[in-house]
Amino acid sequence: MTGKKDLERLRRRKRRKQRILSATVHLFVWFGVAVLYYIGFSIFFDTPFEYQLKHSTDRLRSEYHVLEQRYDSLSMVLDNLADRDRNVFRILFESEPYDFEDEVEQRQAATYEKIVGRSTRQLKRELREGVLAMEQQMVRLNDSYLELQARIDTVGKGCNNIPSIQPVINKQLTLLTASYGMRIHPFFKTLQSHQGVDYTIPEGSRVFATADGVVRDASSRNSTQGQTVVIDHGNGYETSYSHLSKINVRKGQSVRRGDIIALSGDTGLSLAPHLHYEVRKDGMRVDPIHYFFMELTPSEYQRLMRIAQSGMQSFD
Repeated sequence: MTGKKDLERLRRRKRRKQRILSATVHLFVWFGVAVLYYIGFSIFFDTPFEYQLKHSTDRLRSEYHVLEQRYDSLSMVLDNLADRDRNVFRILFESEPYDFEDEVEQRQAATYEKIVGRSTRQLKRELREGVLAMEQQMVRLNDSYLELQARIDTVGKGCNNIPSIQPVINKQLTLLTASYGMRIHPFFKTLQSHQGVDYTIPEGSRVFATADGVVRDASSRNSTQGQTVVIDHGNGYETSYSHLSKINVRKGQSVRRGDIIALSGDTGLSLAPHLHYEVRKDGMRVDPIHYFFMELTPSEYQRLMRIAQSGMQSFD
């Protein structure tokens, strides 16, 4: 009796295993059929999400194509403008325009070539030497600063009478086109001493007093310098502003740094509308760029010097 029960139990267990195995096989079969169906459906038909993605890509592709055409068109226009600008520069100043980006790239390439061939020991030694030299320079600069501060303290209010800003708004530093020194005269085409700086600005631009002082001369008579204002700042300093279109001050009037004293113009012997600005110390004309220290950082001062030196022709 017991043997029959054990045999029946084994048969039930076997049938249960067979059912489980059959269900598992059917499950895998249906899963495989579903996968094959999905793959086949995906090959021939798009789901709504895929359809939306494809059309979104189409729109992006068309927009990219339009932007690419606009970019090519703008690049061509900018290249043409750059060529025209260089041609105008060559005609006006008879020299090649100054390329700051090319100079920076050349310096970077030269620096890299020097570094790449050196050993780690050499680089460490040079770094130590550079740090030591920089520390020594910092000491010298600090001493120079203390000396300068002492001089400023002794001058006191007289600092306001030293020309120390640009006579026009020139935040981008690109308006100064002819500097102090030997330059080609625009009419005689010979090298002559240009004892000031020229700012290429539209006629009617504001001209500012660069320091406190008294107007020594406000000349509107016809001369090679055109309408001119001369300001006496005391301590041997004078400034001159020429080729003006309108003078806003009179002889003997006191002015403060930043006052609008005139409007720029094209009067007198002038190639184009501009301002000719001079600084005189004890009767001698000096380079005005060295007197923009209130307005320029050291890097801006160096950049302005490079810009000024790139032009070989003056406007007067």
